[in-house]
Amino acid sequence: MSAATTPIAIADAARHRTKPWLRAAAALFAVAWGGNEFTPLLVTYRLHDNLGALTVNVLLGAYVIGIVPALLLGGPLSDRFGRRPLLLPAPLIALAGSAVLAAAAGEPVLLFAGRVLSGVALGLVMAVGTAWIKELSEAPFDASASGSGARRAALSLTTGFALGAAVAAALAQFAPLPEVLPYLVNVALCAASFAFALRTPESHPRDPARGGRLRDDLRIPSASHRRFLGVVAPMSPWVFGTAASAYAILPALLVDRVAGFEVGFAGLMCLVSLGCGVGAQTLARRIDLPGGCRGVTAALAAVVPGMLLAAATALTWSVALALVAAAALGIGYGLLLVGGLMEVQRIAGPDDLAGLTAVFYSLSYVGFFVPAVLAAISPVIGYPTLFVAGAVIAALSAALVWRAHVNGKRRALAA
Repeated sequence: MSAATTPIAIADAARHRTKPWLRAAAALFAVAWGGNEFTPLLVTYRLHDNLGALTVNVLLGAYVIGIVPALLLGGPLSDRFGRRPLLLPAPLIALAGSAVLAAAAGEPVLLFAGRVLSGVALGLVMAVGTAWIKELSEAPFDASASGSGARRAALSLTTGFALGAAVAAALAQFAPLPEVLPYLVNVALCAASFAFALRTPESHPRDPARGGRLRDDLRIPSASHRRFLGVVAPMSPWVFGTAASAYAILPALLVDRVAGFEVGFAGLMCLVSLGCGVGAQTLARRIDLPGGCRGVTAALAAVVPGMLLAAATALTWSVALALVAAAALGIGYGLLLVGGLMEVQRIAGPDDLAGLTAVFYSLSYVGFFVPAVLAAISPVIGYPTLFVAGAVIAALSAALVWRAHVNGKRRALAA
């Protein structure tokens, strides 16, 4: 019996009453809060610090530079050394990132550094924390909730993303020190979540008998699984591509229509899109069909009306239509995130769950470069056309995923 599943460890978790997965989820929530508090402040940096559209969108995606290495290293390393050693530092790294952002005073270099630190922390919690919550949602820790790990992890992240953006926007709009106070809130939140997570039991302890070279652990065999390549990989960039379109691109297009309430509107768009994402995540498990492809295909199909509504918003500059588009894109985001995680947890083996989760999230975060790419080419093509093109590509992606699923079924029957 491993150290994490001894009667002492289980009794310790029961004695503290709080379910173990909630302690890990607190770290995901706090770090996700810090990862997205920057988003509505993009408007502040543009208006008060005269940073250009391309600059702020590059800063938005800058934390991907921290996320991807943390994902691809942290996930596999936690499969070897355990979840606790890799996740517990994450709230402290996020705390440091928010502290740097608070001190940046609109300086792009410091903003970039703070975003990278936030990204490192977020990468760790997304890969390691998602796997940890999945394992803590099963026997012997929480036998009644088996199969709920993907939804719990997605809800922890999305709720943190939503509230981080909403609170930051409210403080920047109505409170003093708009470029400082939002980050100080996250500093306090990360410190509290670190203390709360300290008692989380290990669910995947290090195996002393496990040999091999460390670099071999960074190889993730299940990433070459046909279903991962044919179903999960094509849908992954849409996860955050839809979210970024809702709360980074659309608010910037409507700045002139919400004069005096620019930051608050950006926060509202975040709250609407991610709030609808939370609602969609609670339904995603019902739509998903193990062994089928209904969940992922439905998620990609849901992106299409969201993109068309975004195109209509870019044509009409309607604030009301922007909110509807944000809601539609948020639903697509929520379905995509949970659908992708459930596919990953079915494909991965017991020794590369965090590693494959890391690959999925790394591909997902490609979508965070969408605002920077569109900002660069929009003067030539225009946002309405770009969003229509996005709708077409989303529909083609859904068809590609469904075809890969059908071909996989045919191969299985022929074998």
